[in-house]
Amino acid sequence: MLQQGVERRGGGYRGRFAPSPTGPLHLGNLRTALVSWLDARSQGGQWLLRIDDLDSPRNRAGATDSILEDLQWLGLTWDGSPVFQGQRRGLYASVLSALRRDGLLYPCRCSRRLLADISAPHGRLSVYPGFCRGLTPLWGPQNQRLPSWRLRLPATTLFWQERVAAEGCMDGSHQVGDLVLRRADGLIAYHLATAVDELALGISDVVRGADLWSSTGAQVAVMGVLGHAPPRYGHVPLWHDKQGQRLSKREGSAGLAGLRAQGLDAPGVIGLLAASAGLVPEGSRLSSNELLQEVDASRIFG
Repeated sequence: MLQQGVERRGGGYRGRFAPSPTGPLHLGNLRTALVSWLDARSQGGQWLLRIDDLDSPRNRAGATDSILEDLQWLGLTWDGSPVFQGQRRGLYASVLSALRRDGLLYPCRCSRRLLADISAPHGRLSVYPGFCRGLTPLWGPQNQRLPSWRLRLPATTLFWQERVAAEGCMDGSHQVGDLVLRRADGLIAYHLATAVDELALGISDVVRGADLWSSTGAQVAVMGVLGHAPPRYGHVPLWHDKQGQRLSKREGSAGLAGLRAQGLDAPGVIGLLAASAGLVPEGSRLSSNELLQEVDASRIFG
């Protein structure tokens, strides 16, 4: 299934927007969605919607419906039906089984508290120090607790094509390390699910916030051990106010509800989001399709 997905990249641009249903989309999410949608549509490509709902304890009731309604209200239509990660656990489990058979996983019983205690007073550990890497693998429960499953990452330099931010290059051993791919509570880890879906869905281009640049190395590492090249990435600069301060989650938390309460309609919101990305002058009012006609593809990441 992964190979078939990767081959779909040859058919042209395939982008995606992948929010988590932990609450309403804040302004930064909405702007990223708009830029991602513009990038896909301006190149005649497809734009998929993936709901990253695997971390079920963090999901909020009604959040998925809110996300779909907000995107539709803004005219950011997607191709096909939304993809829910929670419905793809069988795929992730199959990939994990294959990695385990190939000796690329090992069980780890290091708790977060243990790793935090070891890192103090020097600060948070940037990568896992490999305490369990050379131990005899015991996959069953001990003291009524199952281990997490870590990727035995080979020493390598990780590269990816980057359109906006810093060069796509990280040292696997010193900047990424042996990632948890299955948590001790049985939940599939974010990096595994994301990497598998980028491949299986044939995603050619990922557009997301610059705060996720450091996560890219981990996902590229997983794709590498699965034998596939990563997509191209465009990490959008974060939204800053006129004083140069990053828009906080508190300021952006109201999302569309707050803007609509101020009397903004969809063209007003599209204009606000596009202006914040430097695509149109401040005060512009236009629909998503009008913006698509006005903005040249080269300007989106220009």
